Amino acid sequence: MGRKTPFYDYHILNNAKIVDFAGFEMPLQFSSIIEEHNNVRTNVGVFDISHMGNILVVGKDAENFIQYVVTNDVSKLIPGKVQYSVMCYPDGGIVDDLLIYKISENEFFLVVNASNIEKDFDWLLSQQKGDVVVQNMSYSTAALAVQGPRSLDVMQNIVDFDLNSLSYFTFADGSIAGVKMIISRTGYTGELGFELFFDAEGLNSKKVWDAIFEAGKPYNIVPAGLGARDTLRLEMGYRLYGNDIDNTTNPIEAGLAWVAKFDKENFIGKEALLEIKKSGPKRKLVGFMMNDKFIARHGYKIFAQNEEIGFVTSGTYSPSLGKGIGMGYVECKYASQGTDIYFSFKEKAGKATIVKIPFLIKN
Repeated sequence: MGRKTPFYDYHILNNAKIVDFAGFEMPLQFSSIIEEHNNVRTNVGVFDISHMGNILVVGKDAENFIQYVVTNDVSKLIPGKVQYSVMCYPDGGIVDDLLIYKISENEFFLVVNASNIEKDFDWLLSQQKGDVVVQNMSYSTAALAVQGPRSLDVMQNIVDFDLNSLSYFTFADGSIAGVKMIISRTGYTGELGFELFFDAEGLNSKKVWDAIFEAGKPYNIVPAGLGARDTLRLEMGYRLYGNDIDNTTNPIEAGLAWVAKFDKENFIGKEALLEIKKSGPKRKLVGFMMNDKFIARHGYKIFAQNEEIGFVTSGTYSPSLGKGIGMGYVECKYASQGTDIYFSFKEKAGKATIVKIPFLIKN
């Protein structure tokens, strides 16, 4: 049995199909993936994201330390801002992708992937230097993502400040039902949404869950599971660690060169990434859209012109577009938009075309 989040009992009460995910007992779906997906796109849904890792970095050298272990430029952050980044190994391979919250000049809150909690924590400890304390807060933190175009309507009824003051990738301290928390204007769906992080002690989780769902009744609020989370993020072309990026991939080939700031003094993996940038990557992560009913799944081989040119990293049916979509690595000479590709897996085949990411354009 995996670890249970503070909201596990609510998932059971809502008839969730529970699966093991990164060592946690998580809801895959409640009603159906497509229903939950569409409700987040049109109304509002709530995801339990308590399985995500939460690491606190404090000390007078905290910013310099994080600046060294991530590729993005943390010095650009001011308190209340959030930044997307990646951590790399010296060879340029990706340790993890993460969100960095600057709480104060000497305090940062890192949100990392559930599958990488211990690995990331150990990696940070192994690189620790200066006046820095690294704390793993993952198992004492409850977290929810309230996502969808009606999320502001729901949240404003129960939050103690004006949520319109939060622009994308900013956060503030607030409270719901008397529970103090970080409320950020972030999410993994491409929709208007908020992510909440608070201490999981006592009745906090019950108070917050009940308050959100009571406020959400007029807006058709529903809980949503990992299945909808995956289809929503893939429509937006958001990378998933373990599928689209890992220690064998680098930010440049993964289309994440924009988070590698080579003008800052130094960071782990800088030399290797500069070399890759100079010589050019051998492959690129591309998006593709199916031309038939075939769904290309993770691990399927990709072919073009009778040559094997790469492999699928993520693939699913897009409820918003009504067709199959996916991402995968292909040799650079085949990476242009409009290139026709096909798949072969257990004697199945499907035809697709390489297209621009994201698949779904949000206003």
